[in-house]
Amino acid sequence: MADKIVLSAEARSDVGKGASRRLRRLAGRVPGIIYGGGHDPRKISLSHRELLKAMEAEAFYSQVLDVSVAGESVSAIVKDVQRHPSRPQVLHVDFQRIRADQEISVNIPVHLLNEDECKGVRLENGRIAHHITEVEVVCLPAALPEYFEVDVADLGVGDSVHLSDLQVPEGVTLTQLALGEDHDQPVVSVEAARVIEEDEVEGEEEAPEAAAEDEAGDEEEDKDADED
Repeated sequence: MADKIVLSAEARSDVGKGASRRLRRLAGRVPGIIYGGGHDPRKISLSHRELLKAMEAEAFYSQVLDVSVAGESVSAIVKDVQRHPSRPQVLHVDFQRIRADQEISVNIPVHLLNEDECKGVRLENGRIAHHITEVEVVCLPAALPEYFEVDVADLGVGDSVHLSDLQVPEGVTLTQLALGEDHDQPVVSVEAARVIEEDEVEGEEEAPEAAAEDEAGDEEEDKDADED
């Protein structure tokens, strides 16, 4: 289990777009909010540098965090992160308080094991297709898995692992499977490598000549149009 991430935050009372811009530009801090858990929403700010460092960890997005505000430790999960469209800058972050007796919905990452040893890749000239990189679960905070692991070593071309094949801890529900069997999506599969047929290659070689003929035809049509 990864070490729990602790974030230090400050309460803020100055709100609005102008206040948020000043906070980001002059103080190097990121505006945010904590809500839920039976308490009133609380506006906070965090150090942009410390927040970026914490976001490097995969667990930042899928595990329970400790957010310390004015000496009070709040257990929360990340619900939304707003980023600048062209710069490595966080504009706003939303946290949801959690309670030990209240289920939460979180996206959990999927890790593939033994990709280099995959039978379908080594022996059958296939390739691994990772269809789902994270899975939404619903559970109590104490049952929250850190990640799901899928061993692909024995998968051959045409084999796949579906959501229903994942090893799910007790007390954890996969949101998609709860909707019915039709939502049992493939997580990873091994596909045959695409083979370029010889006639396709020949067709590509003939394409420039065909294009030249089409271009000549277009010129003739344009010439006829001018004469009309």
